[in-house]
Amino acid sequence: MGNTAKPIGAGKTSFDLIDAEKFFSLVAPEAGSTLLDAACGPGRYTLFLAGRKVPDLRIVAVDVWEDGIRSLRNSLSSEKIEGVTAHVADISNRIPAEAAEIDLCLMATVVHDLIEAGTDRGALSEVCRVLKPNGRLAVVEFKKIEGPPGPPLAIRLSDVDLAAYLTPYGFEQETVEEIGPVLYLSVFRFPGPK
Repeated sequence: MGNTAKPIGAGKTSFDLIDAEKFFSLVAPEAGSTLLDAACGPGRYTLFLAGRKVPDLRIVAVDVWEDGIRSLRNSLSSEKIEGVTAHVADISNRIPAEAAEIDLCLMATVVHDLIEAGTDRGALSEVCRVLKPNGRLAVVEFKKIEGPPGPPLAIRLSDVDLAAYLTPYGFEQETVEEIGPVLYLSVFRFPGPK
């Protein structure tokens, strides 16, 4: 019935490799906003953001990997964290959110995996569907340098590659910052559907 197969990056997290305070200051979720953690895995970024106690922040965490969502739900329950919903869903088919519901979408070290799997177009179309006009997309990616850690060099995206990839979807790059020795964060504005 369910999907127990592990996606490419399942079980791995880049969260331990970032400067979490710098990440938070750049992502800067606003009070009363709705954040989507797309392909959240076990939810390390979700748990961190929920723990920052931004007033009335609502987080929608989504991953196709059932074990990751189960782990996140267990953490949310044991830590008594409210304001987060965790869904098993394939973001390349349907994100469980209404059109123009999301203020900020986080895609942490997932865009390169989506491209490699050939599911990137569906996922980005869904992100565009759920983002509000002038919503933001925050993308964490590995620098285009040899690892480990991280994926093979051949599938890594430089910040320039990432911007060129996202521009046809209507995204406008606002900032690019290093958030760790091997990772960067690029924040894009989405003016709205064309």
